[in-house]
Amino acid sequence: MTTTALSAPAPGAFARIASVTRLHFVNKGQIIVVPWLIMSFIFAVTLVIGWILRNSLSARELAKAGEGMQYTGAIGYFFVYMLVIAVMAISQTFPFAQSYSVTRRDFYLGTILAFAALSFAYSAVITFLGWIEDITAGWGVSTALFSPGYLGQNILERFYLSFVLFLFFFMMGIAFASVYVRWRVNGMLIFFASLALVILGLVALATLTGSWGAVGAWFVATGFLGVVSWTLVPTSLALVFGFLILRRATPRN
Repeated sequence: MTTTALSAPAPGAFARIASVTRLHFVNKGQIIVVPWLIMSFIFAVTLVIGWILRNSLSARELAKAGEGMQYTGAIGYFFVYMLVIAVMAISQTFPFAQSYSVTRRDFYLGTILAFAALSFAYSAVITFLGWIEDITAGWGVSTALFSPGYLGQNILERFYLSFVLFLFFFMMGIAFASVYVRWRVNGMLIFFASLALVILGLVALATLTGSWGAVGAWFVATGFLGVVSWTLVPTSLALVFGFLILRRATPRN
């Protein structure tokens, strides 16, 4: 880890926050190179599968297979991996930033700015690749890695959905990392045990009250766009929760 980003902090509040944002981009391999390497591998595998299907199925069968490939969910890896990036980034940079007397508030705001920028950039790239995928009929082999059916057909809608999903996983990662930074492994165990109990309680409530039909109907009526928009609620809660935890955390080796 280099000390360039924080070695000479500027007096202004925005400059201090910006220095934290730059700190997160020092290790480009972790936040940019590795995710895209894995995504490139998934892309290559998807193209091979598409090529095999195109050369082994009839036109009618290929059309059905193409519809099925709209819902493989392979792009979901990219979103989920952002949670991992957030956890690693905070656990590594928080102690370093504190050693240079960066306030927890400035660190948190700088971190949010960095992850928001990444969410915007990644969403833009995925939306662009999805557009290319559309005009090339799935890269010529009817694949739908970057433009799955559930992201919709509208370019702006795709960008919005991608951006909101990236924010969701980044903010969840911030919340998880904050718990780890403050309470380490024991805190994580208690946190996930509590989360599991809450989920179990909700499942039991829906089962005992016979509400699964209503739950399913709500998802159908709300649609993917509406469901993703609702994730802004837990995203906001995770944002607040993470700050409340991190502001009392003490860096430890």
